[in-house]
Amino acid sequence: MRIDILTLFPGMFQGPFNESIFQRAVDKELVMVNIHNIRDYTHDKHHTVDDYAYGGGIGMVIKAEPVFEAVESIISEVYPDSDGRDDLPVILLTPQGRLFRQKIAEELSGHSHLILICGHYEGIDERIREHLVTDEVSIGDYVLSGGELAAMVLTDTVVRLLPGALGSKDSARDDSHSTGLLEYPQYTRPEIYRDWPVPQVLLSGNHGQIARWRRQQAILRTLERRPDLLDKADLGAEERALVEKIQGS
Repeated sequence: MRIDILTLFPGMFQGPFNESIFQRAVDKELVMVNIHNIRDYTHDKHHTVDDYAYGGGIGMVIKAEPVFEAVESIISEVYPDSDGRDDLPVILLTPQGRLFRQKIAEELSGHSHLILICGHYEGIDERIREHLVTDEVSIGDYVLSGGELAAMVLTDTVVRLLPGALGSKDSARDDSHSTGLLEYPQYTRPEIYRDWPVPQVLLSGNHGQIARWRRQQAILRTLERRPDLLDKADLGAEERALVEKIQGS
């Protein structure tokens, strides 16, 4: 996978993409991330990327020209024999976008190339939205100083889903939200710590019982912490009855 990120602050990406699972994915050549400074696509001596809003108002607006030229330059470099790629996601990170979910990460991980645009200042020229981006994503109902942190979150979430990025192919399958539920409790050695024992079922060696216990614990934890997720979770009849019993008690 190739990911191109357009930003006004490229230095922000140095640390998060040089550690842990992400760096291993880069080392394995599973992903190539390119950070582009939007200022490099300006043509005046001051490298101007923003201007006052027509109609007045507080704050500055990112200009259309450098963003269009940056995206078009990337496309012409990667796909020199075509006029563009209709299926290439060009994603604007913005509080106005669709709320980022694990399902969206899974959807995006199926693409071979993503272009991410980090919004900043008061906003961007609306023509970027209308004629350039194909999708808009928000990582939550709050406002960041810019789209850089949101781009890091989206990129990390997508990259860990790539085959070979994690130590086990099943690691991502049981993560919170991947199944529609929060993840079940996890334990490791020692068996007893400060008089707090590991649940006996996990020491039984009975994989069927362990699987059932983990599934039940995932449902109970979701019911306790994120009951809204259960409305869309894929539950069996007995599991749904358990939820209704607890809710009614």
